[in-house]
Amino acid sequence: MTVQNRSELGKKGEELAKEFYQKNQFSIRDTNWRLGHLEVDIIAENSDCIVFCEVKTRSSTLLGTPEEFVTRQKQQHLIRAANYYLIFKNLKKEVRFDIITVVRNGENYSLHHIPEAFSPRW
Repeated sequence: MTVQNRSELGKKGEELAKEFYQKNQFSIRDTNWRLGHLEVDIIAENSDCIVFCEVKTRSSTLLGTPEEFVTRQKQQHLIRAANYYLIFKNLKKEVRFDIITVVRNGENYSLHHIPEAFSPRW
């Protein structure tokens, strides 16, 4: 798969993830929010909490499930990014870390939502 095809596949996965949150009564605060080398794919919010979501999209599961690629280091980066985001935006609300996986099978996509996939270990 070429870089362009991977990029398009990733964008498709993020679009499906955004639609998922919107259908579930979340508003999208930000997408692809960056601070230095830290990035959060989707930041969504409802009346209860703010969700920081990592989206993993794959064309197959031959090498493992997409969520297996959200390493401990990636989790730490997301937690750090969330802390900065909350400070910069002056937000004081419950926080949740989700993973959404998207797997393409031909022309179809299957989406799997993992709420509270991990949490900070203070």
